[in-house]
Amino acid sequence: MTPPNDKLAGHLDVRTLGSTDALPVAPALGVSLDAAHMPRESTLVTHRILLISALAVVLGAAAAWVAQLLMLLINLITDICFYGRVSDVLGPHARQGSFVLSPADNHLGAWVILLPAVGGLAAGVMARWGSRAIQGHGIPEAMEQILTNESKIPARITWLKPLSAAFTIGTGGPFGAEGPIISTGGALGSLIGQLLRVTANERKVLLAAGAAAGMAAVFGAPLAALVLAVELLLFELRPSSLIPVALATVTAVGVRYATYGAAPVFPMPNVIEPGGWALATYVVVGGVVGFASVWVTKAVYGVEDLFEKLPIHWMWWPALGALVAGVIGWIEPRTLGVGYDNIDALVQGRFGALLLFTFGTLKFVSWVISLGSGTSGGTLAPLFMIGGSLGALLGGGVIDVLPWFHVDIRIAALVGMAAIFAGSSRAFLTAIVFSFETTRQAACLLPLLGGCTAAYLISALLMRNTIMTEKIARRGVRVPSEYAADYLDQITVGKVCSRGVYSLRADQTLEDVRRWLSEGSSQSRHYGFPVVDEAGQVKGLVTLRALLNPQLHGTATVGELATRAPVMVNEDHSLRAAADLMVAQRVGRLMVITQTAPHELVGMLTRGDIIAAHGKRLREGSRSRRHIRFSKPRKPTRRA
Repeated sequence: MTPPNDKLAGHLDVRTLGSTDALPVAPALGVSLDAAHMPRESTLVTHRILLISALAVVLGAAAAWVAQLLMLLINLITDICFYGRVSDVLGPHARQGSFVLSPADNHLGAWVILLPAVGGLAAGVMARWGSRAIQGHGIPEAMEQILTNESKIPARITWLKPLSAAFTIGTGGPFGAEGPIISTGGALGSLIGQLLRVTANERKVLLAAGAAAGMAAVFGAPLAALVLAVELLLFELRPSSLIPVALATVTAVGVRYATYGAAPVFPMPNVIEPGGWALATYVVVGGVVGFASVWVTKAVYGVEDLFEKLPIHWMWWPALGALVAGVIGWIEPRTLGVGYDNIDALVQGRFGALLLFTFGTLKFVSWVISLGSGTSGGTLAPLFMIGGSLGALLGGGVIDVLPWFHVDIRIAALVGMAAIFAGSSRAFLTAIVFSFETTRQAACLLPLLGGCTAAYLISALLMRNTIMTEKIARRGVRVPSEYAADYLDQITVGKVCSRGVYSLRADQTLEDVRRWLSEGSSQSRHYGFPVVDEAGQVKGLVTLRALLNPQLHGTATVGELATRAPVMVNEDHSLRAAADLMVAQRVGRLMVITQTAPHELVGMLTRGDIIAAHGKRLREGSRSRRHIRFSKPRKPTRRA
């Protein structure tokens, strides 16, 4: 008997895929249950975690440098196109530190209308002759590759996505740089996972690690990047995935701190803890912004549907959408480009009511039409500006009407920013943690929690898919929306297996067995029977189909038919382990033994037993009962 070889790289067995290991017994080898030692081993992580974690650290550093290069390229294109120079980005007089060059101070006049169209045309050309996967904001495309293609992103996306985004954003496209950087980091992680010998699950972890590292490098928010990976990419919460992704984000932020310092990305003046009325106001603000997040999502895909009806090739769509962005940018230059300085102004309370309304509305129209046209750019920064403007407007209105509520317009803006992201993407925890990490205002945590919860509730009630999932849902990809604990992992095999299973002797003839089956006793109503020798040791398994095979003569013995190797599982192991073992061994039933007495056959576990075990879960989720009563139930009265 050869034990499973765990030490081979990428080797899959029930210990790495499930929660324990088990021992297939081959009758031809004459192996009895005496050899069936099945120690319970910890499967939180295996030695492979060390390799994946080391790769994640390297990936985190690489993604951080790629993020800085992309920001440099965006700034360089912006400087050339809007100011006709490179001195703001390169040379002795270049600005120092982390910054995004704003095109708002240009003096091009009406010529500014054409610049975004040039970037949109470049993105359309790259999409047509490079890869159409570079269109959009990046995260949905990464999700689709994880769910349908074993996290295998084409290698050309690693350079096509950042290059197209640099031209789109650098020429004034109203997008954030974070989406393309997240997408590029994920593509880099996937590329490493395709070059090395790793499993599909490990490749998914590397993809998520690269994407999270890209986000962490841009915003200096390692925890938010980790939570984003869990909520939108990993779809799980396991040590084997959390550890590498966390190390990648820490490494990326470490590179950022070493290069630019540890200051918050969106510096916000210190604010005081809100009172009861103010806190209630922020929750209401979050709810209103939650409604807005639903309409924003519908608007994006509504515009996308309109572009689909145009009688021209899709390569030209980004240029058309960018023309609209150019016109709006001519009217309100602050809508052009990444606009992180606008987020600074929002959380610092520098915008007046009229500017909040006009800027928020124009940014919404510009971004929705541009994104719906199929160009390349991020959604996070535009959503923050739209939601922040709405939140600040609502907060300012409360300040004017109910000044004794002591609402802070800066907190209202921050709540609006986080709430629109929580509602549109339903990355609930990401929105809260991100807003805190980028401002580092602890007094805002409670308003953020209340406002984002309200937005999340409204979104969950009114919208089936999100801005991240609608596109791939239309392609038939089902995206997990809930991360519940595995119910099968909570139930042991011994609780549901069939006990007292009737065993057939190896020396019994088929004629005797068929006569017994025809009697129709309760013990014969199974589809498989263990076969034992004279000493009671299990020699194999025989199916009902084989016993009733008319081509076999009745003088044949049961032992001659026991060619299928039985697979053992311990009664203390979980149903998840048993189900994984069934899949791995391609069997529909397992023999159940005990750890203390491996000689004894406790029972049989079938696929039907595993399915029936879900009955309790379904009852718990569907039946409503009252278990504590304040009055005694009335006894029914008998009629005379």
